[in-house]
Amino acid sequence: MKKESKVSHMVGIKDIAKKANVSISTVSYALNGSPRVSEKTRDRILTIAKNMNYVPNRAGQNLRNKKNNIIGVYLSSYSGSFYGELLDGIQHMARELQYDIIACSGERSRLFLPQGMIDGIIVMDWYYHDEQLLEYANAGHSIVVLDRQLDHPNIRQVLLDNKKGIREAVQHLKQSPAETIEIISGPKGNFDTKERLEAATQEISRIGKQFRIYKGEFTEISGFQAAREIEKEAKQHKLDNIEILALNDEMGIGAHNYFSHTPYKLGEQVRITGFDDLLVSRYITPPIKSVAYSKREWGAVGMNTLYKMLNGQKIEHTLISTKFPY
Repeated sequence: MKKESKVSHMVGIKDIAKKANVSISTVSYALNGSPRVSEKTRDRILTIAKNMNYVPNRAGQNLRNKKNNIIGVYLSSYSGSFYGELLDGIQHMARELQYDIIACSGERSRLFLPQGMIDGIIVMDWYYHDEQLLEYANAGHSIVVLDRQLDHPNIRQVLLDNKKGIREAVQHLKQSPAETIEIISGPKGNFDTKERLEAATQEISRIGKQFRIYKGEFTEISGFQAAREIEKEAKQHKLDNIEILALNDEMGIGAHNYFSHTPYKLGEQVRITGFDDLLVSRYITPPIKSVAYSKREWGAVGMNTLYKMLNGQKIEHTLISTKFPY
């Protein structure tokens, strides 16, 4: 009788870590003979690795313990011009510093750092959990975050001045005939959402207006869907003036697309303010006024910060300036 062949996935250090009930970095240290783990722990992990038929990553082994001048950039999405400009800024600076970049996403790619295949990482990926970043930072890896605040000597923040930009945008809405500002929010738990929403609600209250908040996901389709809800509210309250503050331009464009197919006149009865100053926002009719900043500068500063960290230079957290064009 012919035996059936059983095909299984290639075992990685994440599988060994789960089996041994230890962290990924502990497995990495054990497999590479690091003194950071005890002999007892190392022997146990090596036995588990052998029993699981673990095949070492030779590329990672060859590159370990020395710089390979490659950094990983972790993004939650690759769609839209926003990420293109950000990556362009990172790549341009990386080239000047004689580094290569790898754009990454997904859990398996997060093993590149502990396996020594990349020198450090730039993170703008809210699916990349704080706990894992702190674990890698504790193991001595250099990390730059663009989308959260983390307090660790091996982590530096390069963040947008979200609050300043939003406050300026709300000041622009002070003269609006609409009594209520319709806010299209971003993904729940997202750092930029939290900062922009908090600043928006505080500033709207301060200028004496009211607000309603609609769920968004920083995507065009979520802006389109939120606009549908905004129109329902407007009809229910018989509003002739609709003032929308979208917490990013993609959602603002989605709302613009929705209202372009309604009896409401864009630019007259419906006005939309955004955040990100995407190129397309300037050329749709009527254009969306938007909080502006340089995405290329943001990426370049992030890369330069990581470079300095990798070379033992002292570097502080950085805030990228934003402004609203009046």
